[in-house]
Amino acid sequence: MNLAIRSGDHPSDLLFVNFNQDCTSLAVGSKSWYRLYSLNTVDKLESIYESESEDVCIVERLFSSSLVAIVSISSPRKLKVCHFKKGTEICNYSYSNSILAVKLNRQRLIVCLEESLYIHNIRDMKVLHTIRDTPPNPTGLCALSINNDNCFLAYPGSNQIGEVQIFDTINLRAVTMIPAHDNPLAAIAFNAQGNRVATASEKGTVIRVFSVPDGQKLFEFRRGVKRCATIYSLAFSVDSMFLAASSSTETVHVFKLETPKDNKTEEAQGWMGYFGQALKTSANYLPTQVTELFHQGRAFATARLPSSGLINVCALSVIQKIPRLLVASQDGYLYIFNLDPTDSNECVLVRQHRLDGLTGDSHVTEVTPYDKPLTHQQSTTSYASTVKKPEATVGAGTNMAPPGKQREDSVNLIGTSYAEMLRRKGGPQGAMLDCEPRATVEQIDEILSGPDSEPYQEMDQGATGGEDLKGLGQLRLDDDNEFPPMTHKND
Repeated sequence: MNLAIRSGDHPSDLLFVNFNQDCTSLAVGSKSWYRLYSLNTVDKLESIYESESEDVCIVERLFSSSLVAIVSISSPRKLKVCHFKKGTEICNYSYSNSILAVKLNRQRLIVCLEESLYIHNIRDMKVLHTIRDTPPNPTGLCALSINNDNCFLAYPGSNQIGEVQIFDTINLRAVTMIPAHDNPLAAIAFNAQGNRVATASEKGTVIRVFSVPDGQKLFEFRRGVKRCATIYSLAFSVDSMFLAASSSTETVHVFKLETPKDNKTEEAQGWMGYFGQALKTSANYLPTQVTELFHQGRAFATARLPSSGLINVCALSVIQKIPRLLVASQDGYLYIFNLDPTDSNECVLVRQHRLDGLTGDSHVTEVTPYDKPLTHQQSTTSYASTVKKPEATVGAGTNMAPPGKQREDSVNLIGTSYAEMLRRKGGPQGAMLDCEPRATVEQIDEILSGPDSEPYQEMDQGATGGEDLKGLGQLRLDDDNEFPPMTHKND
């Protein structure tokens, strides 16, 4: 998530934080560096890679490969695609306006501008299609499915109401438009299979799940009724059984995606049974808005953050064989909660780690045995009894100092808003871009093959750079045997 364009009243040295596609790593960008962390264990936040690069506001990693896409505040219109293990730049592209978001999967790379979307083939970085004149999208809201068979892109279809446009990035055609909410969209997320999309509006009270590509509403959940909130992120579990929602409040909600059983249970006797039946009958005569309240699901579990009002991003993952809820916050911490899929209760905070890599105040009191896998169903000891809530005070946010020596062409960015940074640089149109390729074939011979790229020229699609990657062949995303080459099925 690009924190630079959302910082508001809470300035932070962190400019970007996001999980990769399968939640096995975490990318963090700041005013003086960007880092990649491994999420294979809860005990420590292991650094995979660190670069002393200034003002990195977007850094997206492709699964567990060495491919990363980087955007900086000093050059907000330039996208760099790099091989971080070799320290080489594969290519870079320049666009007509500031880049607000970048999404990747094994087949496509999406660049989101405020009023357009560029679809690249990730194998050779060619621009395949441009979606122009989209409704104003100042936060770069969009989602890309990671499934190769359902490789869909979702983005807002209106800035007045909550319409979701679904686009097929393989066949390059519009699929459907989903009228999801009455208010503009605030969050979108696909599940791992690419056949469901979750949405939330700026009002922040109702979260809906739709099937893709037909757009049928499957679930509707109510986050709360007491107050509205800004939904910052939505995240499915890998099995699509749970959906997490983080917001501007201190509560993270986890919803269970299960349909009510069709089998009829015996009606409760007495006054409670009579009252319940009366409610169901009277609901038919109430306004639609009131009737919907009886059909909206509530949170299966919740997690408490130490403070509210901070931008955050959540994820659901399985770490050390236990379901976990992960929340990376603007305060500079990663919070790790245990999620019991069989017990609807408050999630237990088991670890917190500083995102600046320092070790001070990086974890809470250990819960024993917090890492016992949920595999022995025959055990008589309940899961809740094995993870008692720790009594610890969550530490304050981190405050990274700027680098001691600034570049001659840089400006002091500490405490400066994103808009002011762009203004000092001459605006998005005035950003100075380096148009010469930085890497040679000899340096990246295991990633690309063919002659070196030529100087950049203006392209009809509106993006510059990488035109002559035709001879470079395909990107080898399995450079360290991490992922085999994958091609789209033409069934």
